[in-house]
Amino acid sequence: MKLGIVGLPNVGKSTLFNAITKAGAEAANYPFCTIEPNVGVVTVPDERLRVLHEMYNSKKTVYTTIEFYDIAGLVKGASKGEGLGNKFLGHIREVAAIIHVVRCFDDPNVVHVDGKIDPLSDIETINMELILSDMEVIERRIQKTQKNLKGDKSLQVELDTLMKVKDTVEKGLSARTLQLSDEEMEIVRSMDLLSFKPIIYAANVSEEEAAAEIDNEYVKKVREFAATEGSDVVVLCAKLEAEIAELEEEEKTAFFEDLGISESGLDKLIKASYHLLDLISFLTAGPQEVRAWTIRKGTKAPQAAGKIHTDFERGFIRAETIAYDELIQCGGNLATAKEKGLVRSEGKDYVVKDGDVILFRFNV
Repeated sequence: MKLGIVGLPNVGKSTLFNAITKAGAEAANYPFCTIEPNVGVVTVPDERLRVLHEMYNSKKTVYTTIEFYDIAGLVKGASKGEGLGNKFLGHIREVAAIIHVVRCFDDPNVVHVDGKIDPLSDIETINMELILSDMEVIERRIQKTQKNLKGDKSLQVELDTLMKVKDTVEKGLSARTLQLSDEEMEIVRSMDLLSFKPIIYAANVSEEEAAAEIDNEYVKKVREFAATEGSDVVVLCAKLEAEIAELEEEEKTAFFEDLGISESGLDKLIKASYHLLDLISFLTAGPQEVRAWTIRKGTKAPQAAGKIHTDFERGFIRAETIAYDELIQCGGNLATAKEKGLVRSEGKDYVVKDGDVILFRFNV
């Protein structure tokens, strides 16, 4: 999963990204590696893996990971190539979702690029550049579809959908605000529009406000706007995240208790990302390895098996499945679980659920 971090200058984007990369560098096993100077890979925290690891005394534990891209800075006119606009827009095309860091704190020592703190103006600046870039893509697609429609009347639905999208973005609204049928959704997805990508607004507040966990007036405005397009909001303090990233695990726990916060902003971002992208994790467990596998909600057993190896999907026979909580109740003992009738034999139509512990049977 690739997430792109964007934001205007001096909103805390780089501070947050640096905190994320430090969090990865400080954690144990394989939590982080630098692919490029602007990409950090961080493990997805999952307490279930720790429990299963101890239960089976596994030789290896593998967490799922998220790649965070620190996307090049943005200025007005990026869609026309101003500043690093082309690089900015090119990197956004590569990510599954956008994390837009929005400044929601007052500090006279940190100058805002526009001279005033206005999170909605910041959001509009970046969203508008994405929309302007999309307009060119939509226009080209409309021209192509109109030309092909003369020989293929079945393309009328596509043309109607394209005109619907064009009408929306010309009003200055992101494509993600559209209400679409399944058929329309597939057409819009095929265009890879930047303003259609799901977005999380990371409201960057002061340390005091992050600890109090009370929305300030800036955050309230961001939440109101996010609600209009069905986006998520995560409130965090980038400066605080940088401090947390320097701590060992035991120190982090004490730090959270002192501040009275339940989890880090990074953990909030990861949870919000899973929710936004409709992702879940199934688990495999045993003495050799305990591992989490990320799939989209609604994935059927053979396709989930294919995440492990293509042979598993091709030769799929059945999935021996038990819910994580039920496995724990049986002390990790599958024989006991089978006696209680908790281990199910599922076929090709089974839709995998979050926390399913699965053993796939296959034959190639």
